[in-house]
Amino acid sequence: MPSELLTRQEDQTLILTLSDPATRNSLSPQAVSAAVEALDRADGDPGIRAVILCGDGEHFCAGGDLNRIGGARSRPPEAQAASIELFHGLVDSLRGCSKPVIAAVEGFAAGGGMSMALACDLIVAARDARFVMSYARVGLSPDGGSTWHLARALPRALALELIWLAEPQTAERLHHLGVVNRLAEPGQALGQALAVARQLAGMAPNAVASVKELVQQAPERSLPEQLRAERDAFVANLFHDNGGEGLAAFFGKRKPDFK
Repeated sequence: MPSELLTRQEDQTLILTLSDPATRNSLSPQAVSAAVEALDRADGDPGIRAVILCGDGEHFCAGGDLNRIGGARSRPPEAQAASIELFHGLVDSLRGCSKPVIAAVEGFAAGGGMSMALACDLIVAARDARFVMSYARVGLSPDGGSTWHLARALPRALALELIWLAEPQTAERLHHLGVVNRLAEPGQALGQALAVARQLAGMAPNAVASVKELVQQAPERSLPEQLRAERDAFVANLFHDNGGEGLAAFFGKRKPDFK
């Protein structure tokens, strides 16, 4: 049985669980397609304020199924390229979703699993979690945008070290390097991710979405371009109903009720 995607909603947070514990939740086309659809639905659902991506059981995700990938060598290269494009569609959905997406990592996040975690907005990881860019071990190069994310998050030499040497990295080291946002006790990554999601759910969703877009677009813009984008977002959020509610709550010394 290939991995499947389990979905449930807790309060205003959508939890997406990649499920195939026997293979450490390896990726399957079915699960990837389901995740893209779930993220697209969440993007347009005002009742969802945040999304959490996690794995079923003791691990986050082992990446691609090497049995399936090895079998692809008997088919035309275009078939494998299409499979990678499907996975890259998930990366685009994780990055493009206007809602905050949090990876809750237990156990191993390997290969495409690490790429998927890096594509999320925030990473909460158990202290004993391990991250590994395992592609080099089988003579492959990365996919899923991991080279893009690591090259922006780390100095060049560190990014190359992680990718070339393919050595498991502790969550604590990646937290020190700024790749992992928060550490949790083993077995508590999802619980801590939910706590972060609840914080985000209490904020103005339009402003949260603006911040995500501004931060993502900043590396491709000049400073004058980014200043114009910040101006436009500030004005739009000020004149949004939530801007009025936030100011009224501040002056009224009460908690805002954002919609």
